[in-house]
Amino acid sequence: MAKFELKLPKMGESVAEATITSWLKEVGDTIEMDEPVLEIATDKVDSEVPSEVDGKLVEKLFDVDDVVQVGQTIAIIETDSEVEETVDIDSEDEPEEVAVVEESLEQAITTASGSDSTTENYSDTSRFYSPLVKNIAKEEGISPEELEKVEGTGKDGRVTKNDILAYVENRGDEQQSQAAPKGKTIDTERLESGVAQQPEPVASGEDQIIEMSRMGKMIAHHMVQSVQTSAHVQSFIEVDVTNIWNWRNKHKEAFQKREGEKLTFTPIFMEAVAKAIRDFPMINISVNDDATKVIKKKDINLGMAAALPDGNLIVPVIKNADRLNLVGMAKAVNDLAARARKNKLKPDEIQGGTYTVTNVGTFGSIMGTPIINQPQVGILALGAIRKMPSVIETPEGDFIGIRYKMILSHSYDHRVVNGALGGQFVQRVAQYLEGFDKNREI
Repeated sequence: MAKFELKLPKMGESVAEATITSWLKEVGDTIEMDEPVLEIATDKVDSEVPSEVDGKLVEKLFDVDDVVQVGQTIAIIETDSEVEETVDIDSEDEPEEVAVVEESLEQAITTASGSDSTTENYSDTSRFYSPLVKNIAKEEGISPEELEKVEGTGKDGRVTKNDILAYVENRGDEQQSQAAPKGKTIDTERLESGVAQQPEPVASGEDQIIEMSRMGKMIAHHMVQSVQTSAHVQSFIEVDVTNIWNWRNKHKEAFQKREGEKLTFTPIFMEAVAKAIRDFPMINISVNDDATKVIKKKDINLGMAAALPDGNLIVPVIKNADRLNLVGMAKAVNDLAARARKNKLKPDEIQGGTYTVTNVGTFGSIMGTPIINQPQVGILALGAIRKMPSVIETPEGDFIGIRYKMILSHSYDHRVVNGALGGQFVQRVAQYLEGFDKNREI
């Protein structure tokens, strides 16, 4: 009998770690090749990790909610295969392969943040810390010297996520108790990370308490963080899309027969946004952590906000959107939207966006004030297309006619995008839409 190491597979260039959400197999269970063993979560995407061999699960090396790094062994499978992979779980020396992965992870996390400040303060410590532990330490103001004193319960005394969170909670209690006047007590259940929170709402017997999903919690945190980070400003513009409306109605049936794809308005709008970004490249930027540098992006990667059946939101990314023709854009939009609804997106397909578009008109809204998707500096909301009475100018004079119109809402980060640039950008999008060639072939 041989033992096979099931490792966390590489799931994309920018994905460095994943959280175990559930084990689908227990120790002693028989496993077939390609059968899912556990479920993991990276950012907003849930995935399954299949077995690479037939065999029996003999050991699980991580528990639910543990954060695992790419390349780490997560389970041991006993197999009848004659090819044996050496497994030495109790060895004090880590495999060289894992050490290389750990070193590359620090670089990946630093690169993704746009600044070296996320982890550089902890690089000279004597112990290894995962990127998650370092980020928690940084957010809680724990110095490298203080981090060295945290007791670790992981392998070789490593500090795990639970260790650092427990330390933060106890640390917060000590700080509050020291600051409290004598004779008074503090409700420690209302403290989180050393900061006093508002009293928890009281539910009566008739109220229903619903636990937020993992994705819902992440979205909530991301939205609050964005509002606290960026100075949100909005510009609005009304657009006449009558030519687009009529052109799509003329070509949608032939397009579906030829391409096997539906022709929606979204790829047309995405094409206009990509062109406008090419005209105004300073919309395609991000800001580093301490807001002292602007990072100008080379690629135009458009995020496309999509609603999921459970009510949550996910933003798949169309990479190099400015290089796609309308057919390619339509196929990319349809593919990402379909797989998003089925929870089949790959982790790398929701990362690397440089600008986001959200269609609030899908639910009848005529406009919206969307929250910027960090670390981007702008997001465009597409309002509902409506029949509107409009003044039409002709050489013979003005008259009232019925036109198809919509409102574009552009939210942008006023720290780095002033009103002129923010307004000119959304105006250029409108110009591309209103100037759409109604005789265009596809």
